[in-house]
Amino acid sequence: MDRDDFEDRLKALRPRLHRYCARMTGSAIHGEDVLQDALVKALHARSQGTEVDNLEGWLFRIAHNASLDFLRSKARSTVVPLTDDIEAAPVAGPDILAIGFRTFLRLPELQRCAVILKDVLGHSVEEITTIADCSSAAAKSALQRGRSALRLLAQTPEDMQLPLVSDTERQKITAYVELFRSGDFDAIRAMLADDVRLDLVNRLRWQGREKTVPYFTRYAEVPTWRFALGAVEGQPAMLVFDGTGPMERPAHFVLVEWSGDRIAGIRDFLFAPYVLEATDWVRLE
Repeated sequence: MDRDDFEDRLKALRPRLHRYCARMTGSAIHGEDVLQDALVKALHARSQGTEVDNLEGWLFRIAHNASLDFLRSKARSTVVPLTDDIEAAPVAGPDILAIGFRTFLRLPELQRCAVILKDVLGHSVEEITTIADCSSAAAKSALQRGRSALRLLAQTPEDMQLPLVSDTERQKITAYVELFRSGDFDAIRAMLADDVRLDLVNRLRWQGREKTVPYFTRYAEVPTWRFALGAVEGQPAMLVFDGTGPMERPAHFVLVEWSGDRIAGIRDFLFAPYVLEATDWVRLE
């Protein structure tokens, strides 16, 4: 396939790859970081002439390794070592797609990998052995144990992650949301740092005030958006709802990074709605 076909396939597979990375890392936001890293590696390998027979399997292998690299670099205390098992009785559990990402993080790595690939994404045991680089027997055992453990873990309620922010930080994000509500985008533009970074996830990245200023025009042109102060995975965020619907859950969300009183970074998930799947979020108002 040519470069355009290759990039079209990447775009089509991106939500599935994110489902894997998010559950492997225990975070939709970190999962997107890992996915971007994996796609960069895939594009680089492609530019170096790497030939691929099974594109999806190849991409999942890259995403799998990128997820493990992330977990090990962060040295997360909640990651269970590969050799540890969780004793669990076969208990009927909820829909696996509704289980929170942090619950998956409590499984050993191979069990987590096997359950996500088989029960979330529909891969075969043979594909699991290729992606995880393990034997068929190990994959089958990890799948069985992981299923049992996940059913048990899913019965234990998790503590909601609420953001631990100072009054000053809360005032900043609250003011940001209020300016969106009032449509005062000129006031927001005046708050941008000269080297502000904009990450319109799954679409583009810009840096610098001049390039970022037009970003707010889209929001000014869509009067149906509704904005609320909230938190996503414990991080303060602006929740964006589609006012034409029931507004039971956000359509997407925006994270804002500050440097003093200036906006240093904006990460907008408008074009990555898949990130909200099973993500912990809460309105703070």
